[in-house]
Amino acid sequence: MQPSVCQVDSRELPALMETRLELDVLIYPDEVRVATPEDLRQWDLETASQVSIPTVRLFVALYPYNPAAMSPNPDTAAEELPFVPGQIIKVFGDKDSDGFYHGESGGLSGYVPSNMVAEVPVDDEYLKHVLMQQGFLPVDHTGMSLTPELSDVASIREDVIVRRMVALFDYDPWENSPNMDSEVELGFRSGDIIYVLGDMDQDGFYFGDLHGRRGLVPSNFLQPLPWS
Repeated sequence: MQPSVCQVDSRELPALMETRLELDVLIYPDEVRVATPEDLRQWDLETASQVSIPTVRLFVALYPYNPAAMSPNPDTAAEELPFVPGQIIKVFGDKDSDGFYHGESGGLSGYVPSNMVAEVPVDDEYLKHVLMQQGFLPVDHTGMSLTPELSDVASIREDVIVRRMVALFDYDPWENSPNMDSEVELGFRSGDIIYVLGDMDQDGFYFGDLHGRRGLVPSNFLQPLPWS
């Protein structure tokens, strides 16, 4: 049988002890003894092993969700997380018996309906951080988020090569562009995830997609990313 650990205040001991001490003791069915440093280390290890650390995964919203108007549980709608298509949501653990995850996004936390989100299969911790900083993935005209497993982002043409790239620097076409027709270029911020369509042109520009906005992007401001 495992002992219990508690603290004993020396003021509860005979009055002849004038100095106050706090002792960790082990309580067994047939004895009580002062815990040794080794006892306490073992206790900490056994306690830590019983603590379940939920897995953290990234999901992307496929549809808009307003709990106040759409929740199947009106009484608990205030505990659910609202979101818009393309929004990145950090999910903790598995879904519950009602089909909801617990997640957070944009500084808010709450329950997330599993049928309105899709997992982003990313294992790399740095890429997870970049995506969380980004906050969104691009959304096409149908409202469906372009998650890594949905490579039909290239549906503009079936033979178009699609690449994911991260912006290394801020880019404002009106200030940084070497071209006169900067209105056809796409502005972005460092850390943005840009979906690049096709190959680089002779001027060193790709055609890219960022949050549904499309335009030319300078290749020397971008770094390729793996799909997973």
